[in-house]
Amino acid sequence: MRRPVKAKEVRELSDQELHEKLKQLKAELFNLRFQHATMQLENPMRIRQVKRDIARVHTILTERARSLR
Repeated sequence: MRRPVKAKEVRELSDQELHEKLKQLKAELFNLRFQHATMQLENPMRIRQVKRDIARVHTILTERARSLR
């Protein structure tokens, strides 16, 4: 089981790495939802963690976009 992503770790990534991380997290969320629907998910709290990680990455990307203006 993976641990949640820390904001400090996310800030150290480049924009390209952030977009890749976002893609990975969205794929993981899809798989978790699928497992949940088929009653195969062992830890339902993982869905919440992944959603928060996605929001964290989006927040960092938005902060960077606003700082470039």
